[in-house]
Amino acid sequence: MKNSAPDTVRPAAGPPQGGAAPSGGSAARAAAERGGALPPMPVWRQYYVLTKPRVVQLIVFCALIGMVLAVPGLPDWAALQRMLVACAGIWLVAGAAAAFNCLIEKTIDAKMKRTSWRPTARGQLSDTQALAFSALLCAIGSAILYVWVNPLTMWLTFATFVGYAVIYTVILKPLTPQNIVIGGASGAMPPVLGWAAMTGSVGPEALILFLIIFLWTPPHFWALALYRVEDYRKSGLPMLPVTHGNEFTRLQILLYTFILLAACLLPFIYGFSGWLYLAAALALNAGFIWHAFKLWRSYSDALARKTFRFSLIHLSLLFAALLVDHYLL
Repeated sequence: MKNSAPDTVRPAAGPPQGGAAPSGGSAARAAAERGGALPPMPVWRQYYVLTKPRVVQLIVFCALIGMVLAVPGLPDWAALQRMLVACAGIWLVAGAAAAFNCLIEKTIDAKMKRTSWRPTARGQLSDTQALAFSALLCAIGSAILYVWVNPLTMWLTFATFVGYAVIYTVILKPLTPQNIVIGGASGAMPPVLGWAAMTGSVGPEALILFLIIFLWTPPHFWALALYRVEDYRKSGLPMLPVTHGNEFTRLQILLYTFILLAACLLPFIYGFSGWLYLAAALALNAGFIWHAFKLWRSYSDALARKTFRFSLIHLSLLFAALLVDHYLL
């Protein structure tokens, strides 16, 4: 398609006022959004927020789903121990990748309201401290996976680290508006890691789960980029709403939700899920398509936010449905 000039989009609204005062990183994020003074953050929490804990929680959750689905029936004590150790190793390496991302993007983060509160962007942690912290987490996590899980899981997890921290962050993100499409491969790896942790191999079931997250990532992230477009424009990053405009991005989100629907049917078609999952997948994808359709028809920051938030609900409940269905088959 032809590139269209970026549409004029009003700046994203700040967070809602009132309510209980957040603490730690949440308080710093809220203050940065409002343009107010940033509250002090304890040193331990500065390191903690570098790991992007909310993102890592979703990564570990998806990896755990891959582990559970790889084990027929209820896991025994040995399998539960392996799952726990594998989750710990994956958490550490994923946290290391997030910390390295914060280090590389500190200048860009400082220009964007939603990330200007990060310790690297504020200069609270030096490059050496952030790099050492990332290297330490990666080394410990990799050692755990190699010794107590299996070498395949360690190498796949390390490859995911390189894919996100280096290929996506350093190469793709600043160069192409397709960064999130290509770079989404690293973000789609957690179920594969989980499957490999329990079986020592990568089966077709794991690749189907990979495909679902790979196709889910663009509409999820572009919804965020739509209402954060001014931030991305200031940062100089070639995100799709900046390079191709609001209307084009909204159309891509809608089209991707239809492709995602097809991918979400594959677990049922392939035979490793049943009717409960199918019902949940149809309902959740119908909801995602409906949000995307409303966003395509008439844009507002509020609708973009709702679409982004629903995408998180979509993936979480979809994988939860796979988990429940697994034990009901």
